[in-house]
Amino acid sequence: MLGLMQDRPLLISTVIEHAAKFHPAAEIVSRTAEGPIHRCTYADIHRRSKQLANALTKLGVQPGERVASLAWNGYRHMEMYFGVSGTGAVLHTINPRLFPEQIEYIANHAEDQFLFFDLTFLPIVEKLAAAMTSVKGFVLMTDRTHLPAITRVPNLICYEDLIGDQSSDYDWPQFDENTASSLCYTSGTTGNPKGVLYSHRSSLLHSMMASAVDGLGLGANETALLIVPMFHVNAWGMPYAGALCGAKLVMPGPAMDGKSVYELMRDEKVTLALGVPTVWLMLFQHVDANKLKPKSELALKRVVIGGSSAPRAMSERFEIDFGAFVIHAWGMTEMSPLGTVCNLLPKHRDYDLQQRLDIQAKQGRGIYGVELRITDDEGNALPHDGKAFGHLMVRGPWIVSSYYRGEGGKILDADGYFDTGDVATIDADGYMQITDRSKDVIKSGGEWISSIDLENAAMGHPAVAEAAVIGAAHSKWQERPLLIIVKKPGQELTREGMLQYLDGKIVKWWTPDDVVFVAELPHTATGKLQKMKLREQFKTYRLPTDV
Repeated sequence: MLGLMQDRPLLISTVIEHAAKFHPAAEIVSRTAEGPIHRCTYADIHRRSKQLANALTKLGVQPGERVASLAWNGYRHMEMYFGVSGTGAVLHTINPRLFPEQIEYIANHAEDQFLFFDLTFLPIVEKLAAAMTSVKGFVLMTDRTHLPAITRVPNLICYEDLIGDQSSDYDWPQFDENTASSLCYTSGTTGNPKGVLYSHRSSLLHSMMASAVDGLGLGANETALLIVPMFHVNAWGMPYAGALCGAKLVMPGPAMDGKSVYELMRDEKVTLALGVPTVWLMLFQHVDANKLKPKSELALKRVVIGGSSAPRAMSERFEIDFGAFVIHAWGMTEMSPLGTVCNLLPKHRDYDLQQRLDIQAKQGRGIYGVELRITDDEGNALPHDGKAFGHLMVRGPWIVSSYYRGEGGKILDADGYFDTGDVATIDADGYMQITDRSKDVIKSGGEWISSIDLENAAMGHPAVAEAAVIGAAHSKWQERPLLIIVKKPGQELTREGMLQYLDGKIVKWWTPDDVVFVAELPHTATGKLQKMKLREQFKTYRLPTDV
């Protein structure tokens, strides 16, 4: 027997319609590529996204065709989130931090029909335009005042001219909620990037859970600063989630340095901020250099950290100096991206700060819709006792079933689980903790050592700006940990001092066999440590213990 309930498709267009009706005056504040701060409302985004939809129809864009963006977080990019997907076309957000040859590859692989881009990326587009064989036209996301007089980009269209003479009357088409809505490619640290094709249904379900109290808790009373980029996994779904609940959204544009981020937090009274650890390190450096008092100057209450593991010292600093609670979250491009969120349970209510930080160091509990399990190398399920660690497997309604165009072949196991490539533990309360990437775990004498735990311990030293741990070859133990440190400006630290600091903070046999200091660490396009490059750099390194 079927239920007697109305069947209405979950479409992205319904989200902006809802925002326009129930939260029309809520603000979207953008620092633009041109420089000035721009202010608009959900009512404005609604109107202009319909103008964009009419413009795309006039350009001949058909349902299912890909329309690409190469843009920062800003109001025009947000208009594309609704204006492109709402017509039945697919928004392909391109990560501008990828190598030029990767950008060229994914634009051609996706067969993008049009490319919309910010002024910042004009040099990239000029270089690659001729090689983007499927692109019929290039839209510069600016007004005529900022349009370059001379450019090598063919068929260049001014965004404001494109939508300016279009009507805001547009009837969003109705179609199957499983229709593709957006396309995002993985960072491609090995081989070519692979495309993950989201649907209207998956994106809305994901955004609903992201907004939930036990998710990220977004609401109409929040002012959310989206440091997490709109060109990477749809800014963790926040543009959709913001429209769902009417939250004020603050977009940093191209300025993500510590000074610019701090000023936006202060001036816009940001209560919730979302970003990766590298951005927060720059924020800390600005606060330290200028002897600022963020706890008294800011309205910040919560910080969501994802993309890479949040060091315990970072959570502690936000709590003490900013008065902000850190929500550790985990996911990946293949998961839309949210998988787990580290909120506290009632049993933790009376914990002191240090006890709470122990919990907050974990990546959190699975949100509804995400099933988690850990397995051994043979695929056998392991206990959720907080001790056994194995390959982290996931499945759910917003998790990839296959890559775009079938790249990589079959990616699910017999039970429909996707292998995340992470190694993790899950405790009896359901808290998951990443101990390593499968390819990064250090195998020493038949036992596994977590590079992430070592890095987090090292990050607690006041002289350490960044830390990375890799396995270095050892004739007896196969691999032993090598700790690579970037010191804070003006700070002194020695190998012996670092090892002494770690004594008692980690299992004795995990102690790194050596410590080296470098000026900087390599990162991926999304801010993650590139350990593959570090392993290549130190592949001939001889540990002092290997005699």
